[in-house]
Amino acid sequence: MSGDNDDARELKATAVKTMAAPDLPYQPPVPKNYRPRIALIGCGGIAKNHLDAYRAKDYSVVALCDTNLAAAESLRDEFFPEAIVTDDAEEVFARKDIEVVDLALHPTPRLALIRRALEADKHVLSQKPFVTDIREGRKLVELAEQRGRKLAVNQNGRWAPYFSYLRQLLKQDMLGEIISCDIHIAWDHTWIKGTPFEKIHHIVLYDFAIHWFDIVTRVFGERRPIQVFARVGKSLGQELDPPLSAGVLVSYDNGQASLVFHAATKFSPAETTVVTGTKGTFRSTGPVCANDQITLTTADGEAAISLEGAWFNDGFAGAMGELLCAIEDDREPENSARENLRSLELCFAAMASADSNQAIKPGDVLDVSV
Repeated sequence: MSGDNDDARELKATAVKTMAAPDLPYQPPVPKNYRPRIALIGCGGIAKNHLDAYRAKDYSVVALCDTNLAAAESLRDEFFPEAIVTDDAEEVFARKDIEVVDLALHPTPRLALIRRALEADKHVLSQKPFVTDIREGRKLVELAEQRGRKLAVNQNGRWAPYFSYLRQLLKQDMLGEIISCDIHIAWDHTWIKGTPFEKIHHIVLYDFAIHWFDIVTRVFGERRPIQVFARVGKSLGQELDPPLSAGVLVSYDNGQASLVFHAATKFSPAETTVVTGTKGTFRSTGPVCANDQITLTTADGEAAISLEGAWFNDGFAGAMGELLCAIEDDREPENSARENLRSLELCFAAMASADSNQAIKPGDVLDVSV
């Protein structure tokens, strides 16, 4: 043996100098002057986050609609006391002064209401996941274009501070060509017991993971995935019917993404994202949906990034704010329904792969049952 301790095969940490964090505009976008009247249709549990975010940004919510009038009245009293309350969506669509409709409903009842809102010449923010049939989603995109309206999707995770900062790094090309994106999340999702969500077989891959499929799609930009392979299974001791563990491998030309979800983690829940590129590596870790340890490492050194805000409710402010900015600037929203269909293609392929135990090409599966 040579006794040389500098064996290239040895895995060891190398010293990295400290550098300043790039100052990037990661906060939720806000229109310069445009403050339209907004209606919220759907006053379920998540509606509070929508309204709290809109109130914080001083947006004008003038109508709340739900078949459960008591739910709408309760939210009206808490957030926008001057708003009207109705159980008839047509009353909202008939009002000429309402320009934007936020549809916070489940996919099945939401589909027809998106169409009606567009036909009534309203701009629309749709809850995610956008549709269960990509062909129907394309028709809605075409209808929005025909009516000259903006149709966006509430992919609020994009404006979680750590993901918003990551997207700004990508826009500035600070990571270079993306090589890999690895996401690992362990948390307790058993709160769905006894709720309608418990009836969704792919509750993890469909309703939850759509945020992270959307992030993977944003990370790889215009590059199209070649195939997806996914597996799901029940966790030891779980009492719920849907599988709560899932793993997904997404293949790109010269790139790869992996997503691991453990939704029956009772102790020490955590989330980690690592994105590696030819120019740098982004890493975030910490509480689920609230990563607070974030670094950027490049040839110039490593920056510890301190961010303000939180997914709840900056994410909701960002989704609506981006739509309003797009209307004001007459451009396509970053969270437009058209580009969101690519995230759904990835999600649907993962679900089909888990069901068939076969690799699936995104775009080959156009609809799912939930």
